[in-house]
Amino acid sequence: MKKILISLMLTILMTTPVCAFENIVSLDDVEKPAQTEVNENTTQTLEAAVSFDWLDINQAQRDEQIDHYKNLLFRENSEIYFTKDQFKDKFANYKKDRQFKLHYMLTNNGVQEDEDAKYCAFYYKKNTLVMYAIQYKTNPHNAYYYTAFGKLYYVDVTSDKYPQFPYTSMQYNRKGELKSAIYFVSKDLQYMYGADKEFQGIWYKDKMYDRNGKQTLTRTNW
Repeated sequence: MKKILISLMLTILMTTPVCAFENIVSLDDVEKPAQTEVNENTTQTLEAAVSFDWLDINQAQRDEQIDHYKNLLFRENSEIYFTKDQFKDKFANYKKDRQFKLHYMLTNNGVQEDEDAKYCAFYYKKNTLVMYAIQYKTNPHNAYYYTAFGKLYYVDVTSDKYPQFPYTSMQYNRKGELKSAIYFVSKDLQYMYGADKEFQGIWYKDKMYDRNGKQTLTRTNW
């Protein structure tokens, strides 16, 4: 749990994450372009052989990879969508962080892990904590993002393979609406898509690149 991926909106708002969970998804994470060699026979499994070459391949090859990982993330029979009531029932116990004062204190003082959970703090202009995330060790497949007052803002849900690569991570808002989907090819390389399946970028280490190979973002928490 080393990397957090929130949403592009949060990336702009909160520019100083203290840590990150490897399975959590956000837009404060930007990475450098990379290429993945795609096996045409693995479209029904979350598999990929990694080779970093995003800037060197042609546009047709980049588009092919973008479509490949989009299909893996959003393929039919993937249970990645919730109704509002389904989401409410599933995460009812996490709607409010009952220990938000404690967790606020811990994250605001730079604590990243204790015996119960792992934490990540998000600051506005480096000095005002506006959001924190918790990944409980009893259920590492979910991460919960709260406002400074303990109100649930986002939930990240990773696939069963986590923390083994490759795995997927889906982020939902408080209404259960899908906001982003990320395919983790490796620790260094991820493909990120929006709620409408639009490609948002490929992360490689500390940089993000768009579908044309142009660098768009840089992250500090890789």
